[in-house]
Amino acid sequence: MTEPRQISDEDFQKFREFFYRKTGILFEDSKRYFVDKRLLDRMEATGSETFRAYFTTLRFQASGEELQSLINAMTVNETYFFREEYQFECLVKSMLEDLVARRATDSKPLRIWSVPSSSGEEPYGIAIYLLEHWPRINQLDVEIISSDIDTDILAQARRGRYSPRAVQHLPAPLLKKYFVRVGEFYQIDDSLREAVQFTRANVTDPADMRLHRHFDVIFCRNLLIYFDDLSRKRTAESFYDALNPGGFICLGHSESMSRISSLFQVRKFPEAIVYQKPWEAR
Repeated sequence: MTEPRQISDEDFQKFREFFYRKTGILFEDSKRYFVDKRLLDRMEATGSETFRAYFTTLRFQASGEELQSLINAMTVNETYFFREEYQFECLVKSMLEDLVARRATDSKPLRIWSVPSSSGEEPYGIAIYLLEHWPRINQLDVEIISSDIDTDILAQARRGRYSPRAVQHLPAPLLKKYFVRVGEFYQIDDSLREAVQFTRANVTDPADMRLHRHFDVIFCRNLLIYFDDLSRKRTAESFYDALNPGGFICLGHSESMSRISSLFQVRKFPEAIVYQKPWEAR
């Protein structure tokens, strides 16, 4: 009779260290049940009878396919449209106006990066907010790029189909204007799908981060809370390099860049507190 698959304390520690090195995400002991359940699911899906066999595949598979599948299973993607809307208001009333005032003769596009993308509610929400509340959108070129480490959720974001819960905070006129009801779901307008570029990125991987540069605003909300202090600091330094001089970064309401890095200046706008890369920086 075959023994049931199990994750021992030693296995959990080995996996936790490995996953941290690959993603910057550190699972606390309190997440043990969550981690074990997903590891056992992947072991069953790959036909691995023991953790040792599965871990060998995870570490040495040349394609990295199983590692990506596991990352997809381990990452949390819980969000909705217009979450923490006050930062969108700050974007159109303060941050973009500040950037435009300093870049009066610069014809380069304004570039906004939303990371993590999750299923697309944030980048599409930014696009809708700009169209509805920023008159300059008809005069200036704006690019919206959105990235995530989870390739499954990126595919979902590209499809742009949402549950009633995801759109529950959208005003009814906007829901009618930008979505079509398809059965029990809401399909976002094709023009918005085409307006957002989705890419895979691991923000703790220097190679991935070198591919993402020259942004004017970064939205990175409720991601750094999953990292330890060292990973937070490294990610903040990568964001600093990814921003143009004068560029802004927006964190979640419970996060503070001041506790992570001294590279950024605190900007207190009427709508929100955000963080800015100094104009004189390179």
